[in-house]
Amino acid sequence: MSRFQMLSDAQWDLIAGFLPARTGQRGRPFADARTMVEGIIYRYRCGIAWRDLPPVFGPWQTVWKWHRRMAGDGTWDQALVVLCANADAIGAVDWSVSIDSTIARAHQHATNIARPTGAKPNYKNPLLEPVDHALGRSRGGLSTKIHQLVDGHGPPLVIAVTPGQSGDAPAMIPLLDQLRVARPVGRPRTRPDAIRGDKAYSSRAIRAHLRERGIRTVIPEPCDQQRNRKHRGSHGGRPVTYDRADYGNRNVIERRFGHLKQWRGLATRYDKLAIVYRSATVLNAVIAWTSHLGDMP
Repeated sequence: MSRFQMLSDAQWDLIAGFLPARTGQRGRPFADARTMVEGIIYRYRCGIAWRDLPPVFGPWQTVWKWHRRMAGDGTWDQALVVLCANADAIGAVDWSVSIDSTIARAHQHATNIARPTGAKPNYKNPLLEPVDHALGRSRGGLSTKIHQLVDGHGPPLVIAVTPGQSGDAPAMIPLLDQLRVARPVGRPRTRPDAIRGDKAYSSRAIRAHLRERGIRTVIPEPCDQQRNRKHRGSHGGRPVTYDRADYGNRNVIERRFGHLKQWRGLATRYDKLAIVYRSATVLNAVIAWTSHLGDMP
């Protein structure tokens, strides 16, 4: 496999059906879908400008147009849904899920776009470009926050992007609402067995929501919430308990973010549009699932 090719033949077979193919009609020459996808991966893996794509991938404008079109129509989201369903059908999905977020610093080339402030983050419709383009000012400057809900092995199930200053806790319930893994018979599965999160996700509203849905909560309680509960006496409720040993398994999402940021174009955001940047993170998740399914016996 050359340095210009990242996908194996087995991985390509899993995603080829989601991409446009030749129709046989006359017209302009049709670009090879695999070459286009490899070009997109190469660009984000190396963090280069689109104009600097090696000639082996063809005109950079064609590769960009493919990526922009697939970001708009949700091609990689459809692929992720099907791959998750296929993995669940063979028992490859661990339903003890973990949730967390990571910050990606925005390059100056991504920020020279009008971005009205004060808009609420877009959690419900990831294919709709938010008004603020998921750009916000955190301690490190203009940045974007990537939220992921991953299964017990690490591959992502749900992905969202928000401005860098947005909180983690408000994104939790919307991400859970988007969790839908189709099954051959009956309704899609939408409820995990357990959810692991750090102290940023500790709140009464979140714990009540998870308790109502019968989801085991593996989230520690911050010191300030412990003091407030003790200060209220009997009205503060019972102490929070969680499985400390199971909480250690939350490292899968930290390792997933480590793999994601091996792509320099994701570790630093160069894209102006949030849907284009998110599409690349979903493509990274699709490749993670193809690799995971390829490792199954």
